[in-house]
Amino acid sequence: MSAAERSPMSFARSSGRGRVIYIDTVTLALVLAIVLFGLIMMTSASISIAAQYTGQPFYFLERQLIAVAIGVAGGVFVFTFKCERLERLSPWLMIAAIVLLLAVLVPGLGLRVNGGRRWLHLAGFSFQISELARVLVLVYIASYAARRQDELRESFAGLVKPLALLALIAALLLGEPDFGAATVMFAAGFGMLFLAGARLRYVVMLTLVAALAFGVLAVTSAYRLRRITGFINPWASPYGSGFQLTQSLIAIGRGKWFGVGLGNSVQKLFYLPEAHTDFLFAVLAEELGLAGVLLTIGLFVGLVWRAFHIASLAARAGLTFQRLLAAGFGLWLGMQTFINIGVNMGVLPTKGLTLPMMSYGRSSMIMTLVWVGLLLRIYHETLIESRGAARRRAEEAA
Repeated sequence: MSAAERSPMSFARSSGRGRVIYIDTVTLALVLAIVLFGLIMMTSASISIAAQYTGQPFYFLERQLIAVAIGVAGGVFVFTFKCERLERLSPWLMIAAIVLLLAVLVPGLGLRVNGGRRWLHLAGFSFQISELARVLVLVYIASYAARRQDELRESFAGLVKPLALLALIAALLLGEPDFGAATVMFAAGFGMLFLAGARLRYVVMLTLVAALAFGVLAVTSAYRLRRITGFINPWASPYGSGFQLTQSLIAIGRGKWFGVGLGNSVQKLFYLPEAHTDFLFAVLAEELGLAGVLLTIGLFVGLVWRAFHIASLAARAGLTFQRLLAAGFGLWLGMQTFINIGVNMGVLPTKGLTLPMMSYGRSSMIMTLVWVGLLLRIYHETLIESRGAARRRAEEAA
């Protein structure tokens, strides 16, 4: 393999039997930085509420560390799984996603928390099914787009069929209800189909239809409508529908350039609801200021860029399924990060989405790290394919 075909941002390790494993150290470094930074900030945001309600200041940290360990183990397992095999299994994975999303709506199986039925409770452990379903669905969409590229490019029906499936999954998520997860999953899947070659005019037309549909869903639900009106003018009801957002804005405003200092947030002291989950970014902004905000955004931008860089490498290697999977990870990560930060800053209505790998959320942490393992697997297979192509060219030249 030539130096141009092998990224300097990686290292190769021999397995001892002539096999080489390529690891993308840039992705690993970015993920490690985000996870460690998140653990610090999540602990700072949750220590008071954990001590008050559990008597254990590090209660949430301990549970999050367990989730990190499970996620790393899951990521390592996925790394050993060939993408070709994953592509063959994709129809079954889609069926599994639908079954799980139906199961969580069944009383007795689905666990109701804060008015939503989003969790399955098995063997003493609760898992948010939408986190797993999103990965399974996007794997199938990548497989469909890789197999039906010509149909996507040439016909309207080629785009409508996978979108109908995405609409079905979104409807199941809305039944929980989980409007935020439905929005991100649908948008990421739509983006993957566009990257696979769907015609721009069809994409624009269906984007407008989807936006109108989600808008109608938002305003026809009293719960979601309260969130929207609270977002438009939170100060009109600072102790009612706008309470969470006003407290978030106060926290961000107090941060100024360099923050009030790590651990010194006032808003996390029972003023800001969900300070260690959905509104962790507000506590981060208060304690670390604009400097911490820019660092956080920079880390996520770097990881999204790396995902699309790996997708580009896979495209050059002729690995369409892998290219779309890597791009799907980048789309999902970028969208969810943007929405979470936008919600915290009052730019978007409250969606109930975590800041990936930083907010407290065991299901989210586990599945995001599994996604990372898949991204690393794509990088490995891309370099293996590129090496093989370089060797073939060298043999032909000789």
